Amino acid sequence: MNRSILMSSLVAVLAAVSLSACDKPTVVNVPAPVNVPVPGPAGPQGAAGNTGNTGSMGSTGSTGATGSTGAQGNDGTKGDTGKTGGNTSVIVIPPAPEPAK
Repeated sequence: MNRSILMSSLVAVLAAVSLSACDKPTVVNVPAPVNVPVPGPAGPQGAAGNTGNTGSMGSTGSTGATGSTGAQGNDGTKGDTGKTGGNTSVIVIPPAPEPAK
């Protein structure tokens, strides 16, 4: 006989004997295999996108109202006429030139 068949039979018999010897059988739920897709390698980078449009210019604000013209001032009183000068002469002497360096 084939050895793998003998081993499988032996394991099945031992499992049945060990389960019957326990007070409470252990139930193991084995999840079903899940087919998880594995992603492939990344592709080349795509081309650059188009530049967006320029936004619209905003509206210009309104010009403010012109203010009122102010009231005209008084002429005021004229000052007295000054005295006529005498025979005094004023001589202005210019400053001396700086010495050459």
